[in-house]
Amino acid sequence: MYVREGDGERVVGQYPDGSAEEALAYFQRKFADLAGQVTLLEQRVRRGAPAADIARAVAKLQAQVVDANAVGDLASLATRLGALGGTVEELTEQQSAQAQEALAAAVAERTAIVDEAEALAASDPARTQWKQASAQLDALFARWQTHQQDGPRLPKGEANELWRRFRAARSTVEHNRKAFFAELDAQHKDVRSRKTALIEKAEALIPQGADAVPAYRQLLDDWKQAGRAGKRNDDALWARFKAAGDVIYQAKSAVDAKENEEFSANLAEKLALLDEAEPLLGATDRAAARASLTSIQRRWDEIGKVPREQVRVIEERLRRIETAVRKLEDEHWQRNNPEKQARSEGLASQLNDAIAKLESELERARATGDAAKIAEAQEALDARRLWLDALK
Repeated sequence: MYVREGDGERVVGQYPDGSAEEALAYFQRKFADLAGQVTLLEQRVRRGAPAADIARAVAKLQAQVVDANAVGDLASLATRLGALGGTVEELTEQQSAQAQEALAAAVAERTAIVDEAEALAASDPARTQWKQASAQLDALFARWQTHQQDGPRLPKGEANELWRRFRAARSTVEHNRKAFFAELDAQHKDVRSRKTALIEKAEALIPQGADAVPAYRQLLDDWKQAGRAGKRNDDALWARFKAAGDVIYQAKSAVDAKENEEFSANLAEKLALLDEAEPLLGATDRAAARASLTSIQRRWDEIGKVPREQVRVIEERLRRIETAVRKLEDEHWQRNNPEKQARSEGLASQLNDAIAKLESELERARATGDAAKIAEAQEALDARRLWLDALK
């Protein structure tokens, strides 16, 4: 394979056991790879990559293009690389200007952080959502630290003044927050009174046993809406309220246990059905498997409920068997799909016709003694015979 350069040609390589079109496509792909690298380098220049990195990359690609084993317009690549090489000095100047712009942007960004902190400090303490405000202030401080660590270094005077303003805003927010929660403590007293009343109602439900569950759930909804009484008080109040609920739910558990005992016989029957059904996991007769499974499913529904803790276990075992039978049916459909069979038969007919034609061509080539045509016909014939075998 050759590539034209100027008025001459240069050998770029060989491509054994392939056609001329395949060889050309292979070396064109080599050229496309080089062109892609040049394009990527041009994009890096436009994005402002470091000038030193650009210079090294240009030199490396220029060396590759000179004797590239590729077919394509190598001269145009060399021209584009030459243009890139001339931009390194311009890029250096541009990056210096960009550094100044980045410094100005950094000052503006840190000033914006300070402005947000001061806006929080100026908000009305009575209307402030303190959990959200504290999170915002923490996020602003995290942004400040990240900017200070990762951003450009600001002039000392500007940096100190911005920090003074930010620290003052933080102090104001913290002062207002403490004052707010001091007032909140007074409100907690009212919440404690309401929750104590809910506890007394819950304890009064205990004699009703399992029948008290709906009423207790309503009290639980009221509890959730009552508000907070402070963590220490809330924990103690909740312990009393929950203790009453535990007694009520224990009574319900006793009722459930009795029902489970009644359903134990049903469980035994369904387990026996599962033992009967599980051989279907290895079944190969689709029709027999479906008939057997249908009978089992009908009897399963007739048996009725089982203990609650066993429902998921036995249902999963039955689902696994149903999936296996469904898979048998799907595989049967795939094998007997008329549309798929028609496509296969049509392709087989085409291959048989092609084989017959190639056998005739091979006989004629052998009769004339043309070695090249004999080899070409034999190769094509062998390929189509392989395709036909694979289709069968």
